[in-house]
Order: sequence, then C-alpha cells, then structure tokens
Amino acid sequence: MRRAKWLFALVIILLLFSSGCGQKSADDIVGDLEDTLDSLNSYKAIGTMNIKTGETTQEYSVEVWYKQPNYYRIALSNANSQVTQIVLKNDEGVFVLDPSLNKSFRFKSDWPESNGQVYLFQSLAKSVIEDGERVFSEEEDHYVFQIKGNYQNQTLSQQKVWFDKDLRPIKVEIFDPNQTQLVTMEFTNFEFDVEFEDDAFDMQRNLTGWDLSSMPTLANTDNSKSFGIIEPSYIPSGVTKQAPQVINQGEDRKVVIKYKGEFNYNLTESRPKAISASAPDSAKADIIDLGYGLGILTDMDEIRTLSWTYDGVEFKLTGDLPAEEMVSVAQSVFEQSGK
Repeated sequence: MRRAKWLFALVIILLLFSSGCGQKSADDIVGDLEDTLDSLNSYKAIGTMNIKTGETTQEYSVEVWYKQPNYYRIALSNANSQVTQIVLKNDEGVFVLDPSLNKSFRFKSDWPESNGQVYLFQSLAKSVIEDGERVFSEEEDHYVFQIKGNYQNQTLSQQKVWFDKDLRPIKVEIFDPNQTQLVTMEFTNFEFDVEFEDDAFDMQRNLTGWDLSSMPTLANTDNSKSFGIIEPSYIPSGVTKQAPQVINQGEDRKVVIKYKGEFNYNLTESRPKAISASAPDSAKADIIDLGYGLGILTDMDEIRTLSWTYDGVEFKLTGDLPAEEMVSVAQSVFEQSGK
C-alpha cells in the first residue's frame, strides 16, 4: 500500500512537471527574441498599415525586405492615391524613391536605427527587449506584449505587439497617452531566411523596374499644364501668410507662398520632374511619416527643409520652423483642393 501511494505521488509530480515544461515566461521569450535578432539573416514581410491623421484614416499596403547586415527595402502603397514610394538602404546610403515620377533622393543616415518603424521586426523586437516595464500575456497561440512606443512621433507613446510562437510579428496597435489608437499594422505574411536576388536592393532597379504607364500620378501628370495653388490649412500662431507668387519659366510653373512673423518660411509648389538628387553629406536628413506619404527633412546651417509629394505636386517647405511645426504644416495639406 505504501509503495502504491508513493508511485501515485510520483505520477502526479511527473504530470505536473510535464504540463508546465511547455510554458514559457516573458523572460524566456525576451531571450528568444534576443537570440533571433543576433542570428537574423533576412526576412520578408507583407501587411497593411492604417494611420489616423485627424479625422481621416490612411491605409497603406506595406512590403518589407531585409538582408543583413543593413539592407532594407520598404515599399509603401497608399490605398487612396495608388502611388507607391520606396525607402531603400544599401551601401550607397538611404534613398526615398518615387517610381511613378522617376524621382530619387539620397542621403546619409543611420535610419532606421535612429527611429523605430512599426513594420520592421528589429524595431518591434528591440522595443520589447528594452522595456523593463513590459506587460506580457498570451492570447490563443500568440505572445502579447504591452510596451512603450519608440517612434519619431512622441505622441505614439504606447503599443501592443502580437507575435506567434515562432516569433513572427502578427499585429501591432499603437496608442497616444489617452489610449486613442492611432496606428495599426497587420502582417498577412512574414518569412525568415529569405533568399533575394543579387540586385534586389539596387537603387536603379527599384526606381525603374515598374510598369510606369499603370501608375496614375505619372499617367495624369503633364509638366506643361498648370495646377491649382494648394494652401495648408494650418498656420502657426504669430505667423501671417503673404500673397502667393507664380513664377513661370518656359513651360515650368512654380508657386511660392511666403509666411512671416514668429517664424519665417516659404512653401514652394511645382510639378516634379524626373530627377536624382542628393542631400549634402554635411546635412542631417531623416525620413518623416506624414500619414499620407513620406517626406524628407534636411537640416543644414539652422535652415530646415521638408520636401514631399502629394497629388502630383511637389512641396518644399524651407525656413526656421521647428521640425514639429513643419510636419503640422505638411500634414494640413492633405485633402486641400487647389485654388
């Protein structure tokens, strides 16, 4: 009888042990994420990103290619405008490409290491690893972490990240301090250890390797035609708008709007031409997410310039505005009609 009781107790202990050995703690998963980052060779991700700007939500199709040590290709296609922009990083620098306009801009930057990106595995994994106050839970077959935001926009202060059991990202939700959801990223496909062609991250291939005739911005844009003046709805306090000036140079037309007061800056609008440009190596440059597209912020000799394209028009904002105010002006161009 004593032996039977001992065997019964042993069986219970073994059952309890076996049922618990498959459970991973938050620290175990964080360690696995660290190991995955250390051994990361390549990956490919496809998904949909929604960004709330004011009362409007913009939807993007996102495709990410990564190859170690620091090759990136991110294609962002806006669902409303059907225009694709590409962020490319290779040995030559960081590029923002607009294939529909045959336009490229190169600059030196430590992007994306300098700013987290919701669609990059590295950004999500590092945010989990570095947040000592992370909250962990499990939902069905997913690991879930509630962590601090790590983004250029300080409003994006909190986030919730879902990983599957193989540590592939599934979904990200980002909130402001009031728990208002501003960004959602859903991954429909994610693959580690992907083989890419030798020229997959080549600038020229990514700029010209598209069916340009099917892209609406190129098909509907004629540099010889005029365009309406698009005025931002946002003007910083203490600033007054001057009358727009129209400058005609042959078939080219340029509009310049000057703003004076607390800050002094110019907004230039023109039809973009096919061009390859580079920021001076001494300039500080970064990629800015405007919600409806990408902008390029360059800072040199205390003069900032934010450049972006919207609805077939190229905008260039130059002056002494703080970067945050520049972004606010640029975002207020969205859905403004030409006059």
